[in-house]
Amino acid sequence: MQPLVSIIIPVYNRASLLRQAVASALAQTYRAFEIIIVDDGSTDDTPAVIEELVAQHTALRTVRRENGGPGAAREMGRIAARGEYLQYLDSDDLLLSHKLELQVAALQERPAAVAAYGRTRYRDANNAEIACTWKPLLNGQTSILPHFLRGRLWETVTPLYRAAAAAAAGPWTPRRLEEDWEYDCRVGALGLPAVFVPEIVAEHRDASTDRLSRGAILNADRLRDRAAAHQSIYASARRAGISNDAAEMQHFARALFLLARQCGAAGLVDESKELLALSAAASAARDVRAYGALSRLFGARATGTLSLFADRLRTIRPPRRHR
Repeated sequence: MQPLVSIIIPVYNRASLLRQAVASALAQTYRAFEIIIVDDGSTDDTPAVIEELVAQHTALRTVRRENGGPGAAREMGRIAARGEYLQYLDSDDLLLSHKLELQVAALQERPAAVAAYGRTRYRDANNAEIACTWKPLLNGQTSILPHFLRGRLWETVTPLYRAAAAAAAGPWTPRRLEEDWEYDCRVGALGLPAVFVPEIVAEHRDASTDRLSRGAILNADRLRDRAAAHQSIYASARRAGISNDAAEMQHFARALFLLARQCGAAGLVDESKELLALSAAASAARDVRAYGALSRLFGARATGTLSLFADRLRTIRPPRRHR
């Protein structure tokens, strides 16, 4: 008997896109799957569409919760899942038909692997294929950490997780920003490999302008979530034994430093201090320690604001002419 895959689809007010996501799941060549739609408190016609889909397809079932964001919805789906493998499918993304077949086979061949991943195709809001130029992508590497200290190097739809590894990593958090990156780093901290399938297995679609990842940089609520996520990612890196000598750790130390300054400028004094301390622990850079001294002298908000303003001036200053 083939092992069961649980396909978990969190959705909030995306009825038309949900139909397409579900259709891509139903079209899998690998047939041992269940589909769990988690309605994250939708207020449009999404609940009616879910009822219609569940009535039409025996592989589908649904649960509903008060709106709590994608992480909380994925966790509710994970708890309800019965499968040996977990496939998270955001409602604006698509699975290619051979995804589960290829990735289940890869995980069966590598019993120690926590996840199998492949390549992802990117599309813009007009459904045109585009290159992913805004971040590096994991491409054949067999470890999540330290590579994910440079950023989240795949999309939520890209990996197929082993359910036992997901349980060992712990629950998705209810944060609304960077909850996915933080989750993957906890999976990576288990110290077990990921296996690469060199095929395009999914599509990530930039289908709307309502993404939670977009918004004001210095919004305090957003920064609280990001600060908590960064602290957890740092803890995962240390559990994984990543040293300060690793280039990826130095990259992440700079990310911590930037976020500490943003939190300071937004008046999040405690978060700024905590992030600055982590950045200093991970990096020997003099400017981190100098900033800390200035922050203690002038306060986190003033120092953060001036520091970010100085960054902006450096980016817009015209190049010096050489005589």
